[in-house]
Amino acid sequence: MIQNDLFLRALKGETVERPPVWMMRQAGRYLPEFRALRDKYDFFTRCKTPELAAEITVQPIRIVKPDAAILFSDILVVPQAMGIDVELKDNIGPIIPNPIRSAADVEKVYIPDVQESLGYVMDAIKLTKEMLNNEVPLIGFAGSPWTIFCYAVEGKGSKSFDTAKGFCFSQPEAAHVLLQKITDTTIAYLIEKVKTGVNAVQIFDSWGGMLSPVDYQEFSWKYINQIVEALAPHTEVIVFGKGCWFALNDMAKSKASALGVDWTCSPQNARYLTGGNITLQGNFDPSRLLSPIPTIKKMVHEMIDAFGKDKYIVNLGHGILPNIPVDHAKAFIEAVKEYQK
Repeated sequence: MIQNDLFLRALKGETVERPPVWMMRQAGRYLPEFRALRDKYDFFTRCKTPELAAEITVQPIRIVKPDAAILFSDILVVPQAMGIDVELKDNIGPIIPNPIRSAADVEKVYIPDVQESLGYVMDAIKLTKEMLNNEVPLIGFAGSPWTIFCYAVEGKGSKSFDTAKGFCFSQPEAAHVLLQKITDTTIAYLIEKVKTGVNAVQIFDSWGGMLSPVDYQEFSWKYINQIVEALAPHTEVIVFGKGCWFALNDMAKSKASALGVDWTCSPQNARYLTGGNITLQGNFDPSRLLSPIPTIKKMVHEMIDAFGKDKYIVNLGHGILPNIPVDHAKAFIEAVKEYQK
């Protein structure tokens, strides 16, 4: 039994004494302990060495003490397993040296045996579970098919992903073949994670907001929903689409247990758009953690009041920034723990 199961109870929509709290990218660059490991080992070495991934996952549980851990990994391990080369360049981000630009390129991409190609992730889950010792739940995650597609086609990060969008609109058949391959791999990957021991999963649709509402349905939501349908019988699924407030109504009709909301959508609007019945997660602006600590605490309490303490998971509206002081991250967590209504 997990000692602190507040996060899982909120995901199931149960009444709780206070909402649970965790932070996207909580195992990351704002922690000096993480930076010490980063200086010793390159990014994918950290992802692919179970001892390092487990240690990084557990760091924030010891230091800032959130109510859930999220496995240290990366969304781009999935395309790597599918035969797409991915490199991580310092100060640039992910680079795909041979981006996918044609139907012939799509054909070369394969659906891997996830136990074989992503076994190191499962080993990291087992080690992390041992280290957590049932203290808090462990979240597994994957990128949405559209988000992975964006990197695979664009070849790098982008402010608009015009090349990826152009591929969808000029070669829709090939685009859908690739999106389906990513979807099938992601389903197998997440099911394996659940079997290995994660307590919930989150799908990150980081680039969903790049699409119009109509295109979002065709190139993103359709595939996310396949993953939700496949995973819902096995675990709780959180869907987080950055900039995707326009899809919240459709998302709320799915089998997802919770929906993430970014800071551009007010709590009132998020509740309205989702019909008020589904657990919501978010939506503190990560930059706001640079505010003075008393301001952070006041704003967190106001955010909880606006969302309501039940069917709510406190989180940021995107990942924590590397320049956030650790005591400000701690203050964010403490503010939730101090909340009384």
